[in-house]
Amino acid sequence: MSNDAALNHEQRDDHRGHHDPADTTLFGFWVYIMSDCLLFATLFANFAVLSNSYGSGVEAKELFQVDFVFIETLLLLVSSFTFGMAMLGAHRKDMARMKKWLVITFFLGAGFLSMELYEFYHFAHEGATPQASAFWSAFYALVATHGLHVFVGLIWIITLSFHFKREGFSEKNMTRLACLSLFWHFLDIVWVCVFSFVYLGKAL
Repeated sequence: MSNDAALNHEQRDDHRGHHDPADTTLFGFWVYIMSDCLLFATLFANFAVLSNSYGSGVEAKELFQVDFVFIETLLLLVSSFTFGMAMLGAHRKDMARMKKWLVITFFLGAGFLSMELYEFYHFAHEGATPQASAFWSAFYALVATHGLHVFVGLIWIITLSFHFKREGFSEKNMTRLACLSLFWHFLDIVWVCVFSFVYLGKAL
């Protein structure tokens, strides 16, 4: 075998053996998203089974305020758009633009979470606690789990901002941002299902 042929053979072997760490990370994160889908599917199924199990407690239609929850939904939907704008800024290596849109996304997410916590406080004040009935236990399990994911997303945004400040638009940071984008849009989709299935389904 000539030297050129041997070199080409080695290059092909190197190419076949090379795995992009970013692709591996994104694949792993997709696997996590799929596992989270199973988690929420279980919580939705649990809610469906217990959706009429009020006992002697207060019913959802007495407390649910669709207008209030619609505003919550708008905040999260708009935050998905602003995150997309942050991604565009990152792909253009525009740090100021990316950070501006991430800050807006953070405050929209924080506003959503604040409204959700206020709603929980209001429900509890009216006697609709997780202990009140099977329905309310299933409701809090589903909605609070989504809220916890949003809280994790907010912490992730803060953490990622420090990574970008220290390392700039490195390959690792771009991969981290892409994973967070998937996570945030996934939460949007889950919330649309919560709004439609839980709130509209019980209030209308």
